[in-house]
Amino acid sequence: MAQIREIKKRMVAVRTIQRITKTMQMIATAKFTASLGRAKATRPYTERIRALVSEVSAAAGDVSNPLLGRGGSGATTREGTASAHHQREVLLVVTSDRGLCGSYNGGVLRAAMGEVRKRRAGGREMIVETAGKKATAFFRFQRMEVAQKHAFGDKPSFEAVGALADRYIADFVAGKTDAVFVAYMRFVSPARQVPEVMQLLPLTVEEGAAEAKGPSTVYEFRPDAEAILNDLLPRSVRVSLFQAMNDAVVSENVMRMVAMKAATDNASGLSRTLKRNYNRARQAKITTELTEIISGAAALE
Repeated sequence: MAQIREIKKRMVAVRTIQRITKTMQMIATAKFTASLGRAKATRPYTERIRALVSEVSAAAGDVSNPLLGRGGSGATTREGTASAHHQREVLLVVTSDRGLCGSYNGGVLRAAMGEVRKRRAGGREMIVETAGKKATAFFRFQRMEVAQKHAFGDKPSFEAVGALADRYIADFVAGKTDAVFVAYMRFVSPARQVPEVMQLLPLTVEEGAAEAKGPSTVYEFRPDAEAILNDLLPRSVRVSLFQAMNDAVVSENVMRMVAMKAATDNASGLSRTLKRNYNRARQAKITTELTEIISGAAALE
């Protein structure tokens, strides 16, 4: 009798968990659809502005800008300056505020820790900033200092992300930092998300890209190339960071959707197993009672 009551309690608990995970799956699906639309809407602009930065930087020739890495004449001056002092680099780690999203946070944090170890092994000072409560809790557990904590929510706004990008740009130009990296989950497709560490600053331009594609477009700059780059490069940093945030939100929601579907399926399977065990235990109890009644009746005869 006690076994039957225990199985019934477990069946009720499993059904409750199944309803919760099913609801969370439906919510994650709705959020994924909305966030995917936002990420797809910004991706063409992000990719185009990155391509435009490469083309204009290559066509501008010897025009320098402090935000440029390779491919800009300003890179040589900055590298010389950086070698003269202890290099300080910033790593922004983007995770979720909540759990139950599979390997999402684990993948991002592993990539971030790998980058931190690699940079510190090279003698660089790595300043860690977080966007998401899970990253903050992880670095607190690792006893690593977090310089700043950011919160962008499920719908990061361009104004908030742009303000953070502007601060990174100002610190980089002023020489307070030598590089900025972003660890996040890059969304490739609903079936594939890749943890990635993106270099946000300095901007890198592939020197051989234009020659590999053949004859390039001849630009006539009005105003001059330096003024165009001064406007174009900060814009590229802002949209790149914003795209990373959008990709992170999409990846979080799709991985939570998959995780909750798996949890719902597992709960359904466990519920069937418990029901079968309950029926067997109940049938065994009935059989035992019938045996006792028959045995008692036989004894009275």
